[in-house]
Amino acid sequence: MNDARSAAHPAMVVAAALALSSIATGGWAQTPASTPAQDYPVKPIRIIAPYAPGGGTDLLSRFIARKLNEAWGQQVLVENRLGAGGIIGTELVARAPADGYTLLMTASTHAINPSLFRKLPYDPIKDFAPIGMVATGPNILVVHPSVPVKSVKELIALARKRPGELTFASAGIGSTTHLAGEFFKSVAGIDVVHVPYKGSGLAQVDLIGGHVDFMVDSLPSGLPNAKAGRTRALATTGNKRFPTMPYVPTALEAGLAGYESISWWGLLAPQGTPPALVIKLNTEVNRILRQPDVQEFVLNLGAEPKPGTPEAFMDYIRVETGLYSKVIQKAGIKAE
Repeated sequence: MNDARSAAHPAMVVAAALALSSIATGGWAQTPASTPAQDYPVKPIRIIAPYAPGGGTDLLSRFIARKLNEAWGQQVLVENRLGAGGIIGTELVARAPADGYTLLMTASTHAINPSLFRKLPYDPIKDFAPIGMVATGPNILVVHPSVPVKSVKELIALARKRPGELTFASAGIGSTTHLAGEFFKSVAGIDVVHVPYKGSGLAQVDLIGGHVDFMVDSLPSGLPNAKAGRTRALATTGNKRFPTMPYVPTALEAGLAGYESISWWGLLAPQGTPPALVIKLNTEVNRILRQPDVQEFVLNLGAEPKPGTPEAFMDYIRVETGLYSKVIQKAGIKAE
C-alpha cells in the first residue's frame, strides 16, 4: 500500500471507497459491490410487502416504489408475500441475493415476532442491512357507534361495570393491534375479550358491523372509517395530537397515564448488501420523504415521514424488540 503506483489503480480506489463506506455505516455490510453504485439500478427492484394489500405497509410500499421509479427511471415492483405474521415475506428477503434488488418494507411486527415465536427462520437483526425508517404514526382507539361511550374514561368505566363482556378486535394474535389492545387493557386495569382476525381490514369490517366493540388500530387502517363516522374515535396513542385529527385527544390527555403505542415502517435489505448501494438507497429514500407531496400523502395516510440513517433505524428496531418482549411476556401471548 505504500507503493505510489497503487494510488492510481482504479480497483484499489473503489475498494478503499467501499471500505470507508462500511466504516461510516457501522460495518453492517462487508461484501464488495459487484455492480458500481453509480450505475444502480440496472434492472427492476422488488419491494416485498409481507402483509395484506390495502394496509399501511402496502400503501407506503407502493408510494415509495412509484417515487423511486420516477427518480431512477427503472421499474420498482411491489409484491405482497403475506402469511405467518409477516414471516413468509421477511424470510424471502433474508434469503434473497444481497445485490440491492430485493428489499423489505417492514413494520412493527418485525420487532414483535422474535418474542412471539420460539424459532424464526431468520435473525431479525443479523440477517438484514437497514436502509432507513420510512414513517411512524400513533394508533387510534375506536369504538362502534352503538357502544354508549364518548371518551376513554367512559369506555374504561363501562368495561369495569361489565367485566369480561366487551370485546376488542385485532389484526391477529401477536399483531401490533393485538399488543396495543393488551397494553390498553393492562394500563386501564380492565377485563375485556380479545377477538383476533386475519388482518386489520377484516377486523374493521366486523367492528363497523357491530360484531366487536372496539379496536386499537393503526391510523392508516383505522382513520378512514373514523373520519367517515362508521366508527367513533376516542383517542390517538402518540405523545401529541395527530396533525390531521387535532380534534381527537391523545390517550394521555384523556387520562390514561403511561399509555403510548406507535406503529412504524421502514426498509431493510438482505445482510451483505454493499454499503455503497445501501447509502444510495438511504439517500434517495430520505430525499423522497422530504418532498412536500410525499409528506402530505403520508400525513393523510395517518403517519409522519421519518428520514434518518441506517444505523438509527437498526437501533430503533433493537429498542422496540425489547419493549415488545416485555408486553408479550406480561400478557402471556403465544403464537397460534
